[in-house]
Formats: sequence, C-alpha cells, structure tokens
Amino acid sequence: MTEATLAVVLAGTLDTKAAEFAWVRALIEEQGVRTLVIDVGVLGEPGFAPDVSREAVASAAGSDLESLRRGGNRNEALTVMGRGLAVIARRLYDEGELDGILGMGGSGGTTVATAGMRALPLGVPKLMLSTLASGDVRAFVGPADIVMMPSIVDVAGVNRISGKVYANAAAAITGMVRGNAPPITAERPLIAASMFGNTTPCVDHARSLIEKRGFEVLVFHATGIGGQTMESLISEGYIAGCLDITTTELADEVCGGGASAGPERCLAASRAGIPAVILPGCVDMANFGALESVPEKYRERNLYQWAPTATLLRTNIEENRRIGEMIAAAADAATAPVAIILPLKGVSMLDSEGGAFWDPAADAACFDAIKSGLRQDIPVIELAFNINDRRFAEAAADTLLNLMLQSETLRVAKQ
Repeated sequence: MTEATLAVVLAGTLDTKAAEFAWVRALIEEQGVRTLVIDVGVLGEPGFAPDVSREAVASAAGSDLESLRRGGNRNEALTVMGRGLAVIARRLYDEGELDGILGMGGSGGTTVATAGMRALPLGVPKLMLSTLASGDVRAFVGPADIVMMPSIVDVAGVNRISGKVYANAAAAITGMVRGNAPPITAERPLIAASMFGNTTPCVDHARSLIEKRGFEVLVFHATGIGGQTMESLISEGYIAGCLDITTTELADEVCGGGASAGPERCLAASRAGIPAVILPGCVDMANFGALESVPEKYRERNLYQWAPTATLLRTNIEENRRIGEMIAAAADAATAPVAIILPLKGVSMLDSEGGAFWDPAADAACFDAIKSGLRQDIPVIELAFNINDRRFAEAAADTLLNLMLQSETLRVAKQ
C-alpha cells in the first residue's frame, strides 16, 4: 500500500477540541498520510466540518443526537457515541479506509475513542492521547493493543507543552501506519498458555517442548487482562489449543482480588471447541496491591508480600472449593477433547512443602471439587509433583499434544 492511500482516523469531540484536532490533522497530512475525522461530540457545535458527523455516529448506534441532548445523561451519551464509533471504525477498516486511529481527550473522549479502538482487529495501530494515561487504564484498553500516551497537560489548547506532545502523537501514529512488520510465518498452529511468576518454570519448559513439535506458543500473563486477552483471541479463532496452566484469575474472582478476568474465565476454549488442558495453577493466591490495599477482612489471613506493590492472599478451603467448581464447570462445557491435570505437591512455587502457602487441605478442597463436578468422560491426571517440577511440565505438554492429535483424528473422521 502506498503512503498516499494510508488513512488515519482521528476520533474526538470537535465542540471542545477542534483546534487540537486541526493541529494534529495538519501534522499528519504534512507527512503524506490521509486523515478522516470523526466527530463524537454531543452538546456544542463542531469547530470545523468533520468527515463523519456526530449525527452519523449516534445513528450508527441506533440512536439520534437530539435524544441524547434532551436526555442530559452524560454516561448514556458516552456509551452511545462509543458504540456508534465502534460500528463506523470497523466499517471503515473493512472497507480499507482505516489504517490507524488516534484519539485525544479527557475521561469522556478517552471512553468514546477507546470503545471504537477495541472494535478493531489486533495489529491495527491504536493510539490514545489521554489525561488518564498514567493511571489505571484497564477499563479503556481491555484486551486490545491500544497504546495509551499521557497528555502531560490537559487537552485544552495548543501551547509550548501540548504542541510538542501532540506532534509526538502525530509522528507516532504516522510511523505506526507506515511501519512494515517483517514477514512472520503463519504456518505453525497457535497454542495459548497462561503463566504467572509462580508458574514460570512449568510454562517455560512446557512451551519449549510444544514448540519443538511444530507449534507456536503465545504466553499470557494471568493478571486479569492477560486472561481476557487470551480468551479473546481464542474466541476470535486464532488459537488451535490451550494449555491453561495458570487459572489464578479465578481466585481473584472469588476473593475480590485485582487480577480477576471475570466469572467466565476458562470457558473460551470450551466454547470455541478447541483442545484444552486445564490446571489449577496458582489458585492458592489472590492478588492485591501494597499491603495497605488488602481488605480489612483479610488482614489476619496468610499474606505474602511478593513485591512492594503486590500482596498475595493464601486462599482457604472454602475459596478453593469454589474455584474447583468453576474449573469443573468450564471443562464440562467443552465440545473438544479436554483434560485436567492436578499437581498433588502444590499449585505454585509458594505452595510447595515448607513454602509460605503450603496447605494440602486447601489444595485438596479444590481438587475434590474438580473431580466431583466433572463429566465422567473427562480424564483427570493426578501427579505427585509440584506444578513447577520439570516432569509435571512434560506431562502437561504431552497431554495437550495428545489431545491435539485426538482432535485432528476426530475432525478428519467427521469429514
């Protein structure tokens, strides 16, 4: 594609930030890249005529601008405009009219623009210049590859500080849409694996064994967003098999920790009909921030300060039982081959004999709940190793490879 045909979409509120978007638009077009401006404002009139009007954005969401104005509900307006932007951005991409997207704004502009960005495929350049970029951006980024760029000062006028920041944003998005990634073979099937610091030895060894068998392994950090991203790619059809070693995000869902990926974590592989091996990896721990961030009800529990900003709570018998029930329910929903592997000598580094989280009774509650809740045709492999033992990792890799072979055999038989 030539530079003359490259197009960057600029999404923002032209009633309050027209001068800023006009400045950035000029900088991008000076570089020979086309722009398409989408106005997502609601109240005031746009400072210049956009390529896509706010009326069109509201209509794309099944609403109309006048009703949003009359309603006076800011949250509803942001939701509608974000939904409309998502529809339009995706349509522009499908028509070859969007090679990258840039948004600029505060909380409202960031909410709307990133909603549109999340509708675009992985790999499409997405840059959000935001007053919120240095804080918790999980709600805006989600499982998407959105780059959040701090605005330093508010997006309010072009001055000696903001002008430089805007120029950097324009240069960044221009560079991204021009960039040519080196060719990467897509011939090897993709395997998804979940990992945490406490399961790194297991995942690293299993990954190396699986890659030697001709697969490409994508490893996701089980921090909540990591699990959501992994399952998003599974749902979108990128992944051929799943080695879900680290299901710790279920512990955070049960205990209210900071790394929850939602109550449906582990279900994506089952719903997508791909082979999966599921392990109760790191279900001994729920994640909180600094020690003072741990809820009062947990202060007398077994806590481990992993880092100055990371405190781990050892899950108890009842919590582990609930986690086991969730794992069993996810496996029961599978339509492709699935297996459970249980590490009887501990589910993490800390949960090893003599370790800070060693609690065989709590582990057994999880294991028993899994076994009692499973369909009879789902194999449960119990191994007297810690999860990070090399022999355990080898068994996990071999089990998934066998399931992949079984799945291929079944697929061929059905054709």
